[in-house]
This record gives sequence, structure tokens and C-alpha cells, in this order.
Amino acid sequence: MYTLKVEGAFEAAHQIKDYPGKCARLHGHNWVVEAVVQGTELDGLGMLVDFKDVKHTLGSVLDRFDHRFLNELTPFSEGINPTAENLARIIYYELSATLLLPEGAHVAAVTVYESPKSSVTYTEG
Repeated sequence: MYTLKVEGAFEAAHQIKDYPGKCARLHGHNWVVEAVVQGTELDGLGMLVDFKDVKHTLGSVLDRFDHRFLNELTPFSEGINPTAENLARIIYYELSATLLLPEGAHVAAVTVYESPKSSVTYTEG
């Protein structure tokens, strides 16, 4: 099994509704996102998938969050709190739906860092 990791980033503000502390107030993060792709078969060049393709697609997914107030974006505007957990799940599914991968490869995980020491990872299953 091969595991490929690509990192992206964006800056955005959010507030966690009903949180019993400071995070209930409007605040921002320099979010870092790590996408993990796994698979077993390499192409003729000896690659699972081109890093460039994963970086580009991840960047396209993250663009909609960059320099935005997350609470105003779907699905957060529909009652889902814009926590790191929910953000990781949403990015995971958007990346999985848009990244063109060869047979046998899949998005295995998405990790969202709110800060260098605080992160959450979403995997399916």
C-alpha cells in the first residue's frame, strides 16, 4: 500500500454556536489541511498519482473557504457548526468527489489543523 500526503492551507474566520467559551465569539485561523491518498498500483512512471494533481484539486476545494466567514457558507449556514471536525468531513467528501484517481486509489483521510498543535482527522468508516 502506498500513502501519499499533500498539504494545503487557507485563512478563514468562524464562530462555534452554543460553545461555552471564547470560541463562541468570531475568531479566525490559519487552517492547514493534509490530504492522504492511498492505493496499491503504480502507473508506468512509478507513481500512485501525481502530487501536482492532488495539490491542484485540494487547492480548488479549499478556495471556497479562503478568506471567508465559514458560518455563512453551505452547509454551515444551514445549522452545522463550522468545527474542525465538520470541516474535515466536508473537505474529505468534496475532495473524494472531485479528485480523479486511478482504479484502486482513494482519498484515505483529511486532517484539518486549527493550529500547529490542534488537529482532527476524518476517515471514512
